Amino acid sequence: MNDPNTAPELFTWEFATDPYPAYAWLREHSPVHRTRLPSGVEAWLVTRYADARQALADQRLSKNPAHHAEPAHAKGKTGIPGERKAELMTHLLNIDPPDHTRLRRLVSKAFTPRRVAEFAPRVQELTDRLIDDIFEKQHSADKGEADLIHEFAFPLPIYAICDMLGVPREDQDDFRDWAGMMIRHGGGPRGGVARSVKKMRGYLAELIHRKRREPGDDLISGLIRASDHGEHLTENEAAAMAFILLFAGFETTVNLIGNGVYALLRHPGQRERLQASLAAGESGLLATGVEELLRYDGPVELATWRFATEPLTLGGQRIAAGDPVLVVLAAADRDPERFDAPDTLDLSRTDNQHLGYGHGIHYCLGAPLARLEGQTALATLLRRMPDLRLAGDPDDLRWRGGLIMRGLRTLPVEFTVQTS
Repeated sequence: MNDPNTAPELFTWEFATDPYPAYAWLREHSPVHRTRLPSGVEAWLVTRYADARQALADQRLSKNPAHHAEPAHAKGKTGIPGERKAELMTHLLNIDPPDHTRLRRLVSKAFTPRRVAEFAPRVQELTDRLIDDIFEKQHSADKGEADLIHEFAFPLPIYAICDMLGVPREDQDDFRDWAGMMIRHGGGPRGGVARSVKKMRGYLAELIHRKRREPGDDLISGLIRASDHGEHLTENEAAAMAFILLFAGFETTVNLIGNGVYALLRHPGQRERLQASLAAGESGLLATGVEELLRYDGPVELATWRFATEPLTLGGQRIAAGDPVLVVLAAADRDPERFDAPDTLDLSRTDNQHLGYGHGIHYCLGAPLARLEGQTALATLLRRMPDLRLAGDPDDLRWRGGLIMRGLRTLPVEFTVQTS
C-alpha cells in the first residue's frame, strides 16, 4: 500500500490481521469497489458510512439469493454453506418483505427488553460457571493460563442461545461441537461447515416434533404455537429460523467478547478507566464501552449478502441488476466523515451510531441479547481476572479468514487465580 494509486490486495492473511488501512484506501479512492472474492464471486464493496447506511436500508437491494444471476463458477457460494441442501434457506437473512415482516414479528417476541432482562441472571450464571471452570483447570495457585476464545467467549453464547431456543441441557454439548466445526472451518473448506449444518438440520427437525408434543416457554415452542394458531409457519421455516438464530447469534457474540477483550488488553489506559468505573459501581462506561468496541473492531466485518433487483447508482457507481453488494461495516465504522478520531478507541464515545449490528429492517434481532452477554462477560472478567494480560506476542495471534465475521482464532491469556 505504499503506492497511493494502487488498490490494496484484499482477503489475504495479512489483510485479515489488520484490514483497516486497506479500507481507508478504499474509502478515499474507490468507496464502492468491484472485486473478485476468494470464492470467485464478483461483488461490490461499500465502504463509506453514508453509502453503507443507504445501502442497508435500500429496498432495491434484496436479501433473496434468487435475484443473483449466478455464473456457473459462483453457484451456491453466496450464502451459508449447506443451507440450501438442508432446506434452511427461508430465514431472515435470505428473505424480503412481506415474508421477512411476518417471520421477524413472530421471533421478535423473544428479544423484547423485558425478555432479555429476565434472561440476565442466566447469562451471569453461565459467565461465572465458565470462569470457575477455567480456574479449576489451573495447576498453580496463583498464575493461571487459558485460551479465552475456546474456554469462555465461544461456549457462553452457545449455551445462552440454546437455552433461549429450548435445546435440552443434555443436548447442548452437541450444538457446541457443531458450532465449533463452523468456527474452525470458517475460512477453510466449506465441507466442514456444510456437515455441521446438515447435523443441526436433522436435530432441529426432531426437536420441533418433540416440542410440538411437549411445548415449553422457549423460542422453538413459541414458533410452533404461532404456526398452530394460523401464522402459516412451515416446519422448514421454523427450523430455518432456529438455525439462523443459533448461527448468527453465537459467532457475533464470540467475536464481540474476543475482539473486545483483545482491544482492552492493547489499550491499558481505556481498560483501567473501565475497571475503575466498575469498581465504583457505575455502569455508564460499560454501556458506552461495549458500543465503542462494536464500532472499533466489531464482530461482523461485512454485512450479509444483498442483490440488486434493478439497476441503481450507489456512491457514484452504476450497479447492474443481479449484482451482489456487500456493505463493509468495519470500513463504515472507521469513516472519518462520520466519527471523530475513528482509529482511536474511546470507551466514553457517545456520538456513536455505529453500524455494527446493521441498519434498517434487517437490523440484528439479537442485538439486545448480544449486548447483555458482552457487558456481562467483560464486567465479570475484569472483576474476577483484574490483572488479565496477553500470554505471548500479539504478532503471533491469527484471525479467522471468513468473509463476513471478524474474530480471533485463539486468545491466550494469563491471570492471577481469584476464588470469588
